[in-house]
Amino acid sequence: MSRFFVPAEAVKGNIITISGNEAHHIIDVMRLRLSDKVVTFDGTGKEYAGIIKEVSRNSLMVEITETRAAQKKETSRITLLQALPKKEKMDYIVEKATELGVHSIDPILTERTIPDWSEAKKESQARRWRKIVLEAAKQCGRLDIPEVANISRFDDAVKRFELFDLKLIAILSEEAVPIKEAIKDFKSGSVVIAIGPEGDFSLDEAESAKKHGFKPVNLGPRVLKSDTAGLALLSILNYEFTS
Repeated sequence: MSRFFVPAEAVKGNIITISGNEAHHIIDVMRLRLSDKVVTFDGTGKEYAGIIKEVSRNSLMVEITETRAAQKKETSRITLLQALPKKEKMDYIVEKATELGVHSIDPILTERTIPDWSEAKKESQARRWRKIVLEAAKQCGRLDIPEVANISRFDDAVKRFELFDLKLIAILSEEAVPIKEAIKDFKSGSVVIAIGPEGDFSLDEAESAKKHGFKPVNLGPRVLKSDTAGLALLSILNYEFTS
């Protein structure tokens, strides 16, 4: 069954009012009608099963029959600090990171970032990624929606995570330790992982990250591409933190 997003303010008592794009999708694309069952979520951790009770031209009302919440409490909340790759690879990264449970995504510009990003393009791309994240959350059954930050410079971004419990930077360096060793004493809390561009972080960027408490880590014997490394690390952390 398809899932639809509704803002929390659309839920009043046992009634949900759905309008806009989601109403169009339900009425005109999915062609659901009175008495059909729907599942919605509000992005705050709640999911609602219900029955369509009223349909108008641009909206519909759903009567809630069941409210569900997340059964497991998160032991860690992971932020992906991702250097922007070439072409449309970031679309894939934000979609798959959402499926892998990332809490938030910070797109960053680094010294070796290849795309040329104007202010207008930064804003339009951030909006695009937020839409992709929403659709991915609907598809994979998440009850929350990852945040996508505005694009920022790497040197500015690393300063925002001073209070995080675990900070990792994946780099190609002899001082980088295996990921298993870097997280062996970590139990729960906030995590940020920094993934560099094609060509890796510069020496100055690596030093800046270390000064702000980031641990250099490697992801194994093979050199992973920028659009693979973050997803691989998310998968590893999912396994380690939930097993």
